[in-house]
Amino acid sequence: MKKFTQRFLRDNQGVTAIEYGLIAGLVVLVIATAVTSLGTHISTVLQDVANLIVAPGA
Repeated sequence: MKKFTQRFLRDNQGVTAIEYGLIAGLVVLVIATAVTSLGTHISTVLQDVANLIVAPGA
């Protein structure tokens, strides 16, 4: 039992997996925020273009 406990305490694979999971989660969050912001901006630009097509010179 003592060997199992020592081996368990020295094993860092679980910690590394958790760190990589947190990093991946943060990357996904940043990408989702950027895509949402970019999508909103593109939508605004396209709406402005559509308004100019409907009422040119206005």
